[in-house]
Amino acid sequence: MTSAANPAPLWQPDPERIAAARITGFQAWAAERHGAPAEGGYAALHRWSVDELETFWQAVAEWFDIRFSTPYERVLADPAMPGARWFPGATLNYAEHALRAAEDRPHDPALLHVDETHEPTPISWSELRRQVGALAAELRALGVRPGDRISGYLPNIPQAVTALLATAAVGAVWTSCAPDFGARSVLDRFQQVEPVVLFTVDGYRYGGKEHDRTETVAELRRELPTLRAVIHIPLLGSEAPEGALEWSAVTSGDTEAAFEQVPFDHPLWVLYSSGTTGLPKAIVQSQGGILLEHFKQLGLHCDLGPEDRFFWYTSTGWMMWNFLVSGLLTGTTVVLYDGSPGFPDTGAQWRIAERTESTLFGTSAAYVMACRKAEVHPSRDFDLSRIKCVATTGSPLPPDGFRWLHDEVADDLWIASVSGGTDVCSCFAGAVPTLPVHIGELQAACLGTDLQSWDPQGKPLIGEVGELVVTNPMPSMPIRFWNDPDGSRYRDSYFEMFPGVWRHGDWITITDRGSVIIHGRSDSTLNRQGVRMGSADIYEAVERLPEIRESLVIGLEEPNGGYWMPLFVHLAEGAALDDALRARIKKTIREQLSPRHVPDDIIEVPGVPHTLTGKRIEVPVKRLLQGTALSKAVNPGSVDNLELLRFYENLARTRTSSPADD
Repeated sequence: MTSAANPAPLWQPDPERIAAARITGFQAWAAERHGAPAEGGYAALHRWSVDELETFWQAVAEWFDIRFSTPYERVLADPAMPGARWFPGATLNYAEHALRAAEDRPHDPALLHVDETHEPTPISWSELRRQVGALAAELRALGVRPGDRISGYLPNIPQAVTALLATAAVGAVWTSCAPDFGARSVLDRFQQVEPVVLFTVDGYRYGGKEHDRTETVAELRRELPTLRAVIHIPLLGSEAPEGALEWSAVTSGDTEAAFEQVPFDHPLWVLYSSGTTGLPKAIVQSQGGILLEHFKQLGLHCDLGPEDRFFWYTSTGWMMWNFLVSGLLTGTTVVLYDGSPGFPDTGAQWRIAERTESTLFGTSAAYVMACRKAEVHPSRDFDLSRIKCVATTGSPLPPDGFRWLHDEVADDLWIASVSGGTDVCSCFAGAVPTLPVHIGELQAACLGTDLQSWDPQGKPLIGEVGELVVTNPMPSMPIRFWNDPDGSRYRDSYFEMFPGVWRHGDWITITDRGSVIIHGRSDSTLNRQGVRMGSADIYEAVERLPEIRESLVIGLEEPNGGYWMPLFVHLAEGAALDDALRARIKKTIREQLSPRHVPDDIIEVPGVPHTLTGKRIEVPVKRLLQGTALSKAVNPGSVDNLELLRFYENLARTRTSSPADD
């Protein structure tokens, strides 16, 4: 029987699927070897994974056959956050594990590379391993030592994967940016870590056009004085600039790959926060921590194995690229698409999924909603019979997105809305192959992640909105931030509100059945008459209207004690913001959310600003509206279109110079 509190799921895995899931095999094995509960399904396994944290992570290491070249003294020497110490004494290498499938399946494809022609090009496991061995030997010859930083200004191409793995093989530290980032944004990131080698392209193709990057590369070379070598990848066919090495020359050798055995907490890569205010945080994650976390996430939660093909639309400037590359750990073929998500038409990503026979297709919630709006019909127009799971991230997938995927892709479709962060390069909550999917909800918290929703006093909540916190350490939490010698920036970022507990900055609800609802960022929360709400709910309701291309809502505490909540709308072509449309927007919000959510003003804007990874910029806009200068409210290098922010800056000026609203 279903009720409003317990609606029927949109999808339920059948018994065969549950029996075949790797997580089911893991649970039975862990019950036999490590005292995990054999009964009680996922909920019991999750409880055990957080109550018996050390035993759980030991089980993960054994199940996935992690090769420790020296043994660990214990699993978790110090559980305090920040600064938890995992697997002290152990040494290993991430790249060695990522290339293991080359031993058993040398001729199978490790990578499938697709550009805007949508024609897949395979690269075999043996060829990838050969290239990594050759490049690692060249890096060592250039004097690269463990701990040195190597940077890539690269699109999502196979050379980027080879460069990352060769970097990890020599124990150096990888960091990358996408070539659509301008020089300033790249320097804001790379100058912090002082790289010794830079991999670059001469340009890239996007939306059917070629974009030359030779000037930007020249500027990066001038502004990065620590560089010892620049390695040129001629994507558009141009000659290597003076003093640069050719990619073909540094990868032509036949040296057997040698993997530096490094401590578990040795840095693997540096990721960057969006940096919308101030310099991006340079987040350092460890070889061992990422190895364990990604084996768990990809092998158990995403249910990936050697027979799978894993496609996630991403760029090298987003943590999802690093996560995608880790698909190699489970022996999975990784699909790399380099191009526009909507070229030549909105259905492009589905066409790539079809052409590459992807079994797990990951994309953004925004792409799903764009397909719905453009009336794309994936299952009618493409053969998607191989897809087992469509996963979404970047922002919460609205209920309409769940319904659309179910109706337009397959009714027997596992829909995994996932949520995590660059900060852990993984998910806090999301995919579980053995659980039902409910509309608008993430299936459950992930294994080993003690995810809770807390009120401001630190009391756990069920069925109510609270702060997303994680009360025990995860192996992939940052070992530190670069350029943060006393650790204060790291502590301030996550541990200020609740000392010793990770507060992520999202509003969530944990339901009584263990599923999770994400409401958006808690630092840009709307607080109307003491009722807090996330912006995601408003976007979902408003953007159903065909006239609205995109929207942005801000809640502003005013000096006189008032509260101003404007809704900014970017209109579809040909639409006009007249009284009738204003009335429909208000009616939609009033009826679907509540009268308290109705905005004070509805204002047409030339566009909604985003971070370079596609997230709407709420906090800097709020700061601008509070009168902060543009230069202080936002880091210009983190925004896709700085001009759009001038609109909000001007609006703040006109508001303060006009009489106060009554």
